Amino acid sequence: MTETVVSSATREIVIGFERPFCIIGERINPTGRKILAAEMVAGDFSRVEADARAQVEAGAHMLDVNAGIPLADEPALLARAVQLVQSLTDVPLSIDSSIVAALEAGLSVYKGKALVNSVTGEEERLEQVLPLVKKYGAAVVAISNDETGISEDPDVRFEVAKKIVQRAQDYGIPPGDVVVDPLVMPIGAINQAGVQVMRLVRRLRDELKVNTTCGASNVSFGLPNRDGINAAFLTMAISAGLTSAITNPLHAETVKACMGADVMMGHDPDCARWIRKYREAPPPGAEGPAARGRREGGMRRRG
Repeated sequence: MTETVVSSATREIVIGFERPFCIIGERINPTGRKILAAEMVAGDFSRVEADARAQVEAGAHMLDVNAGIPLADEPALLARAVQLVQSLTDVPLSIDSSIVAALEAGLSVYKGKALVNSVTGEEERLEQVLPLVKKYGAAVVAISNDETGISEDPDVRFEVAKKIVQRAQDYGIPPGDVVVDPLVMPIGAINQAGVQVMRLVRRLRDELKVNTTCGASNVSFGLPNRDGINAAFLTMAISAGLTSAITNPLHAETVKACMGADVMMGHDPDCARWIRKYREAPPPGAEGPAARGRREGGMRRRG
């Protein structure tokens, strides 16, 4: 089955149908975060540093890095953020911008094989982004919308994804380096959004044989207890074939849902990753002299 390989200078992550689910940390993004945006413009990247460390410690396998701030020098900010994050952690990065010059600035300083976020089915965007992806040997997120906008019909979104995969091949980019975002709609506004996206993810897996990602929190927009909805969505989407998501690993419920789904899908042999993360520590004193004596005595009795 298709595998998407991304890497930093020293670490490789493989996104695939038979691989553990890939959590891409979303927090290094100033959109909707006024304090972070102001700090970045002022040259203060301390919050970026803290977010990078915290997300990796919480379980992120990759980090999305975005510097989209209106009227700011986004190419310079994104390049600086990429360099900083790579100096702090060895996880691969998703370089995220709607501005092509910013994508190139980030790619030009990146060490390894990045994931470019993103290209759409719009002709102008295809002609600008795909050559860049090829030039830097990157992988790319393909978002399933085009000049007509975002269709509520999942079959239309499938055709857009198919078009992007085919156009990528024209530029020498293999399907394994295209990770399709099927576009998750808010379930509170479109009651069938969950059913639709599950069917679309299955088609992308079975027919196009491409890996997939999404902005997972979109599904719960406008609803209370969003973490509960997000966790339920991710568990079901993983069973349908979703192989990665851009989400917040600082929400423990989200990480637990993804890791639990890996166990159920057989992507965590012997439940080793689950046990390692969630095994309870022995109570204080359990490893003291008395415990050792009991073990030693038991061993003598067996002898």
